[in-house]
Amino acid sequence: MGVLDRFDMNDKVSIITGGARGLGFGIATGLGEAGSTIIIADYNIEGSEKAAKELKSMGISATAIKLDVTDREHCESVIKEVVEKYGKIDALVNNAGINCHVEFENMTDEEWHRVLAVNLDGVFNMCQFVGKQMIKQGKGSIINIASMNGIVATYPQTISSYNTSKAGVIMLTKSLAIEWSKKGIRVNAIAPGFVETELTKKKWHDPTSEFVKSMLARIPIGRRATIDEMAPLALFLASEASSYATGAVFVIDGGYTAI
Repeated sequence: MGVLDRFDMNDKVSIITGGARGLGFGIATGLGEAGSTIIIADYNIEGSEKAAKELKSMGISATAIKLDVTDREHCESVIKEVVEKYGKIDALVNNAGINCHVEFENMTDEEWHRVLAVNLDGVFNMCQFVGKQMIKQGKGSIINIASMNGIVATYPQTISSYNTSKAGVIMLTKSLAIEWSKKGIRVNAIAPGFVETELTKKKWHDPTSEFVKSMLARIPIGRRATIDEMAPLALFLASEASSYATGAVFVIDGGYTAI
């Protein structure tokens, strides 16, 4: 098998949570371009259907499914539905996530637990149900989208719940990689730095923002990432190109955490 052949995702089935837009949609596009059938699993079903339609216009096989990653029964039923239709799941990208910009002393119990429910419990739910299917198959790749904020706390942001949830995702990734290493399942994490999406574009292009100026000054490359710069790494981890990689956290942050 040649090097480029190892990136081939033809006949593969991939689930991307939170894939209706932003980073998730970018990863879905990348895996789809490599040949994978894509399942866009997002709480926003209208957005999922729009995303699947766009992928289909590119010649990619795609399906939209409504998914609430915080609802265990819903997660289990969605996985059963996917397996019944496609017979397997080759790759899972746990991308669904939320943030909460609140000073810690003013944060409510509801705000704290909501972030952890989506960002950490949601990853637990999907890893467990998809993992059971992959154990039956004897093979599979799980990619958890963490964050450089699971490694360092960026100043002056007030996102303690987000940072904590992403640190949990990183340790869960390492733990599952060890547990499932003899069962054919690889579990890795991507830890992005600042990425420009449709939701953050306006903020990043505000020339008066002191926050933006301070953040850019701390990124050695001198800019935020684009969505399409994340997809190649996800493809590497989802495909046979990364057959010896498990339990790793791939930081892609323009050098921010290297300082």
